[in-house]
Parts: sequence; C-alpha cells; structure tokens
Amino acid sequence: MPLDVLIVDDSAAIRKILQRVLRQAEVDVGEVYEAGDGLEALETLKKHKVHLVLADVNMPNMNGMQLLAHLKSTAEWQQLPVIMVTTEGSQSKVMEAVQLGAAGYIRKPFSAEQIKDKLAGLF
Repeated sequence: MPLDVLIVDDSAAIRKILQRVLRQAEVDVGEVYEAGDGLEALETLKKHKVHLVLADVNMPNMNGMQLLAHLKSTAEWQQLPVIMVTTEGSQSKVMEAVQLGAAGYIRKPFSAEQIKDKLAGLF
C-alpha cells in the first residue's frame, strides 16, 4: 500500500530533496503533501489523511516540536508516525522529540539509507 506523506520544512529545497530521497530509498510513496511550518501542516492534515509526517524542528510560526506535541495530544493524530528531520542534533533535542512521541529522528544531511532504516520499523 502506498504511503501518503506530509513533509514539513520551511525550506522548499529540503522538501524536494526529501521527496527524491524517499524514492531513492524505494519507499512506496503515494501522495506527497508539503507544508512550510507547523501551522500549514495542521491545515493540510485537516484536509488529507497521511500515513507519515517528516518534520523539521526549526521553523517559523509553529516549530516541529510544537507540531509534534499538538499531534500527539490530538486523538485523531495520536497514532500518526512523526519523524523529525533536522540539523538540530543535540542529545537534549533528540530526547525531547522522543518524549513527545516522535517515531524517529534523522539528522541533516541524511541519506536514502537512513530514511529507509527509520521507516523499516514503522511499516
């Protein structure tokens, strides 16, 4: 079954790179939706059902941690896997993401293999 994915990053270039890397990782991707921040992501999720969210940590308006906390506190989205994809690599940020319910944490720059490994345990 193809996975519908929401990619949340304030960089359009990173969103495109993530789409390409998903294909390179041989992930069976269906629809790919994009959002530039957490607020846009929430609007997208209200309109479209997705199987996976890939979210940056540092974004304007609503950052990735705030988005993650909101998703995990909303019954409709509690089970939605969220993988944080970020340059923010400090141990405290990784722990915060895990405590908030992130399904994984990938540091930029990332490879197709890293994406594939993180998704292997989820689907």
